[in-house]
Order: sequence, then C-alpha cells, then structure tokens
Amino acid sequence: MKVVPTVTSVPSDPLSPKLPFSGGFSTIYEDAPSIAESEVSYDYFSDTASVDSDADLSTPKRLPLQWNFHGLTLWVEFEEFDKDLTKAVRDASAFYGTEEIPQPHATAAYGMEHLSVEEAKERLYQIPSVLENGKWPVMQRPVAVKQDIAVEGRPGQVCSISWAELTLTSNEEHEKALDQVYSLFGLGERTGPWTPHISLAYDNPEETVLNLGDTISYVTQHPTLLCKERKVDAISLWSTEGKLADW
Repeated sequence: MKVVPTVTSVPSDPLSPKLPFSGGFSTIYEDAPSIAESEVSYDYFSDTASVDSDADLSTPKRLPLQWNFHGLTLWVEFEEFDKDLTKAVRDASAFYGTEEIPQPHATAAYGMEHLSVEEAKERLYQIPSVLENGKWPVMQRPVAVKQDIAVEGRPGQVCSISWAELTLTSNEEHEKALDQVYSLFGLGERTGPWTPHISLAYDNPEETVLNLGDTISYVTQHPTLLCKERKVDAISLWSTEGKLADW
C-alpha cells in the first residue's frame, strides 16, 4: 500500500515546477559505455528479438517479485528524452512479463525506518537548502549495461532479486550531495561510495528470464539511453514497504 501521499513538488527553479506523480512526492531542485554481466548472471546473449514499443507482445506473466522490501526510500529522478527511460521500463516489463518498476530512478537511500512519514516529508523539502546551488549534480551518461542477480546472505547482498540496469558513475560532487542528504535524514556515515544505476526490470532470481543480450539489443536501438547526460529532475520519497506490487 502506498502510504506516502501525492503532493505538489517544491521546485529548485521556481520558474519550472515539476508536477507530482502517483504514489510518491518529490522535491525539485566521452568514453563509450561498456557492456558487462556479473559472473553470477544468466545468459550473455539471446536470439530473442529486442523489445519494440509498437510490437504485439504476449509474454506470459512472471511470478510477481517475492522479495519484501522495507522502509522509506529516496529516489533520484532524471530528465528524459522523449520519455526514453519510461518507455524502456515499460517495454522491458511487457517483453519479459515482469512487474513494471513504478518510476525510473537511482536510489539515494533505502529502507529508512527511523523516521515517520511526516518527519521524512519535512526533511525532503529541505533538500535543496543543503545542496550546492540547490540542485543535485548532473549525472553523466551511463558507463555500462548490466544484468545481475543478488541473493540474500551472499557477501554484500541484502536482498534476493534479479535486475537489468544502466550503470551510472558517481563523482566528488555526487558524493558530497549524498553526504548532505544522509546528514539531513540522520542516516549516519556511509560505508562506501555511491553506486548509482537505473534499473530497467526486476525479476525473481530463481530461473530469471532477464538476460544481458536482450538489454544490449534494446539500448543499442535507443541510443539516448546510453549517450545522454541527464539533469536530475527531482528527489522523491517513496514507501518501499512490502513487495513491489505494494508500492
């Protein structure tokens, strides 16, 4: 259940406010990419045709994602070029028969349970005041395309999920911005550098249908996904309590 109400966003630029989306609320404020797959991932390539927004897709529905998430989460949302990220997430869901990720994003902070919704909302609206120039730094274009699997209990893995992503990079400006947000939300010191990415699809790790070849095929046919740096449109607050279907 989405417990975070939809409210009008707080603009970082008063001349261009961002309208809210359903389910959460927001505060506004050349090297060629590589292609990589983890050693624990599935097929490197697939003969399956790439996703096409106009195609007649009749893929059987997958079992909904079974992992139970928790807490309140901050997402970084990016500008889009002809809704390229939104289309990619939608197309991946239709192609694989998986649940659609509700909003393209990179996660800034996950699973906050020490704040109430109202307390988190108050701090959300303060984010522009702690960021340099009131805005999150521009994200450079992706450096990799990746498909991976995580299983709870393995080193460094805190959930069980399969996913496909556009891998982004952090820099000193991003690290400084995230440190400010962590301080604002009382999250303490971070244990390592930010590893931002934009997930295109989620699936259960058991016999996942996600594979790198399909993602490569799709992004090469939609070059803005790889070739554009992106301004950050908003930092949004979501309740990620329960399964993906509950968000």
